[in-house]
Amino acid sequence: MAAPRYKKLVDALASDIRTGRLAAGARLPTHRELAAHEGIAVVTATRVYAELETMGLVSREQGRGTFVRDIAVPAGHGIDQQAVATDAVDLNFNCPSLPGQADLLRQSLRELATAGDLDALLRYQPHAGRAQDRASIARHLRRRGITTDAERILVVDGAQHGLAVTVMAALGAGDVVAVDALTYPGFKVLAHAFRLDLAPVPATADGPDLDALEELCATRPVRAIYTMPTLHNPLGWVMPATDRTRLVRIARAHGPLIVEDASYAYLVEDPPPPLAASAPDITVHVSGLSKSVATGLRVGFVVAPPSVMPALERAIRATTWNTPALTAAIACRWIEDGTVDLLEARKREDAKARQAIARQELAGLPLVGHPASYFTWLPLPDDARADRLTATLARQRISVATAEPFSTTTHTPQAIRLALGSTDPDSLRSTLRTVRRAAVEDARA
Repeated sequence: MAAPRYKKLVDALASDIRTGRLAAGARLPTHRELAAHEGIAVVTATRVYAELETMGLVSREQGRGTFVRDIAVPAGHGIDQQAVATDAVDLNFNCPSLPGQADLLRQSLRELATAGDLDALLRYQPHAGRAQDRASIARHLRRRGITTDAERILVVDGAQHGLAVTVMAALGAGDVVAVDALTYPGFKVLAHAFRLDLAPVPATADGPDLDALEELCATRPVRAIYTMPTLHNPLGWVMPATDRTRLVRIARAHGPLIVEDASYAYLVEDPPPPLAASAPDITVHVSGLSKSVATGLRVGFVVAPPSVMPALERAIRATTWNTPALTAAIACRWIEDGTVDLLEARKREDAKARQAIARQELAGLPLVGHPASYFTWLPLPDDARADRLTATLARQRISVATAEPFSTTTHTPQAIRLALGSTDPDSLRSTLRTVRRAAVEDARA
């Protein structure tokens, strides 16, 4: 039986998009134009575009039209390091590293080989981590403004694992979670996997719109608030202390759990106290060493209220049983001997230097970010297309992220995020010059 004509048209357009004959960011004909060109009814043209949108190949924007999506990274899957070509300059994924870190690892492995009971590192460990490791992490967190007992700390396989076990322990399918309108893509992936209902909260210059958050909590059964108060990804804000106090007050009034993501907080000198410091009974605080030390050192920390601890331990057991004792031992050795403090201080200076390069090379463009952040946000003009710009840059072997992985609203802003921590400073400078030229040319197109 022959396929309906509209199906053949869907297949033809889908093939053109997948093969690149229709480039990412290209504006498609209006429904009426497509109908006239193909000799079909307008309602059929609408059906064609609806199917392409369902397939994730196009996006519709009210008042602007229908555009070809960038399909290099699947919709909703966040930023994928593997999507970056090996010969491309990576401004998509942050992997900040400093010279000499491999030598530190060699030295630590030599020390571990001659100290303590190595057999113990090969056995099953308590789900929450070894007591001595939790005590070391408690001392480390004290320097970050959180004073807590080691018994309220769980050692996890990086901050992303910490977020995953928090969702598993405290939330269920259909639960409403308040999130920023632009938020960390890894949390979006978790929300999709566990069928959470993300409720976006618009942003101000310094953080979430707390009036909107309060209204949301008053009108919907919000079970949790996911927030990054100290160096937000991707916008780089640091919430003022007064706003943190109000956010805690809203949570206490309406009952949601606060999930505080502090993965990039180490980059900010003298920030306001973490939410977990003022509201330890309703806050799960998640951080780790992947960004501040090395992305391959998958050691993270969760600080949680006593009421949530048993469920968190069960979630760790269900996922990894325990964080590998060897990597935890290396991490805690570096905490105790000052290596972590040294690397964090050096990375703060490195991030500042890279931000200075970005602000110099992209001067005059409306950058949004923190002066000590490893990323910067570049909003584009109203008539620009992020998909088109990223495709242009990809042809020049430069990988960047659009706003789509970060967006939790139905209208995705036209913007790109530039990760500054995965290439050397000289290459970063020349690459940002290319980004600037491409952005200016795209705005004129």
